[in-house]
Amino acid sequence: MSMSEARAYIRRFQNTPPVNVREIAENLGLKVWEMSSLPTDVSGKLFLDENGGTSGFSIGVNAHEGYFRKRFTVAHELAHFLLHRNLIGNGIQDDALYRSGLSNQVETEANRLAADILMPYSLIERLQKEGVRSVDGLAAKLEVSSPAMKIRLGIPVY
Repeated sequence: MSMSEARAYIRRFQNTPPVNVREIAENLGLKVWEMSSLPTDVSGKLFLDENGGTSGFSIGVNAHEGYFRKRFTVAHELAHFLLHRNLIGNGIQDDALYRSGLSNQVETEANRLAADILMPYSLIERLQKEGVRSVDGLAAKLEVSSPAMKIRLGIPVY
């Protein structure tokens, strides 16, 4: 699936904040598992799973990480599923910096689509028109971290 096809598919789920990434996963035939067995330096993985959804794949997120981090991890693994299924074989595992054995370009694509999933500009603009203008306010409404929202808005993060 191309990036534009993936964005078109995802747009159906972006009508109200926050974007329900688990619903998107389920609609794509993926099961999302919270996994306490993942090492602390692993945020998530996309893997073949006979107990998963209809796609045969599942997403595992590190149960010990925070809620916003888990949401981004699900979105990141969804992006791999949509964009890179031909590269993942039996699965991939992303460390805490969202690096896997895949190329930096592939990881950058997954991070970009994850941001597009969780923080679509259409919802940001709608929230701003409704009076939500602070970074923290926008982040809270979209259930992402303030640093992630700053990056999305092009504000330097120090």
